Amino acid sequence: MNTDETATLHWFFQGARGIFTLPAFILMTSFVGFSAFALESGISRNEAIFMTALIWALPAKMILIGMMTSGANVLAMFLAVTLSSIRMMPMVASLVPELRGSRTPTWLLLILSHFVAITAWVFAMGNLKTVPREARVAYFFGFGVTLVTVNTILVGLSYGLVSTFPPAVAGILFFLTPVYFVGSIWASARHSVVKIAFVIGTVGGPLLALVAPGFDILIVGLGGGTLAYLIDRFFVRGRTVPASVPVSEGEL
Repeated sequence: MNTDETATLHWFFQGARGIFTLPAFILMTSFVGFSAFALESGISRNEAIFMTALIWALPAKMILIGMMTSGANVLAMFLAVTLSSIRMMPMVASLVPELRGSRTPTWLLLILSHFVAITAWVFAMGNLKTVPREARVAYFFGFGVTLVTVNTILVGLSYGLVSTFPPAVAGILFFLTPVYFVGSIWASARHSVVKIAFVIGTVGGPLLALVAPGFDILIVGLGGGTLAYLIDRFFVRGRTVPASVPVSEGEL
């Protein structure tokens, strides 16, 4: 094994060690809650395992199971899951430049994009800056494939156990992931526009859910994001004055 292969394996296992971090732990407890939801919805163990390995993101699985139990047709389910996954596009767009090295092929980045979900994105954006650029692909792949594998196995093992849990406990386990995401997205925000959009979405989402149910996420996503950009552009950055501006004698 040459030096490059040894270094790649080293960073792969460094990434895999991320399974012992708080984000990964919270996601694993959420998948125990997902097992309870799948069981109560009549989804078989094998179907739940398949969803975890292939669909991965929890919201997409929840949408799929909800539509399956309501008797929706396959095309409707396909469109709903696809649309729910569009929210991953900004995550992928912001993460790929951090992963890409001088010799990283596009096909490999496409494969890695399969692992981009809330937990993987938060973990990567918080840790990649400490990883050499040429090792970032191996590092992220180590975390992503380990996270998917462990949670797939966990769903299979916990499927029969969660039937003994009180419904409230299963619900709390599932709800841990969005709670963690809310805290993490604020803490990891690097630009003021992200925090402005976060506040607008937090306030506007529940209000629009009452006014325009069914379109609330779309409206607050497009409208709130646009509003956050305008506020940041004209009221935050627009008021920023350079620290030192040369002034001529005639202007004194």
